[in-house]
Amino acid sequence: MDYLNVNWLAVLLAMIASMALGAAWYMVLSRQWIAATGKTTEQIMSGSGGQATPFIWGAVMQLVMAYFLALFTPAIMGEVTVASAVVVGIHVWAGFMLTSMILNHRYQGSSWSLAVIDGGYLLGVMAVQGVVIGLMG
Repeated sequence: MDYLNVNWLAVLLAMIASMALGAAWYMVLSRQWIAATGKTTEQIMSGSGGQATPFIWGAVMQLVMAYFLALFTPAIMGEVTVASAVVVGIHVWAGFMLTSMILNHRYQGSSWSLAVIDGGYLLGVMAVQGVVIGLMG
């Protein structure tokens, strides 16, 4: 596997697209998400190291997600298409992302509604990134 032979423009655009999805997702579900965390808006904003810090981490982590999706898709499916990248993304989500998140949420005593909101978003991330990476090859 050639670890550097990915379409870096596709990876970058996939990260941007999934960040845009996050802005829309959490804008629509902001009240439900805050309630599901069991915290106030002030508590969330004060504990993050500054208002920009979570977004910087989010962009970096989504760049990593897009890179691995671009890397895994041809290795697993043999080709990079919209369908193959979305299928790999959904499998990565179900096998690793969702399971890890639920495991952590159960130990942390987080609500199931938080898992549904965050898990739904991560599924959207993998689907959107798969579409972008698949379109760009």
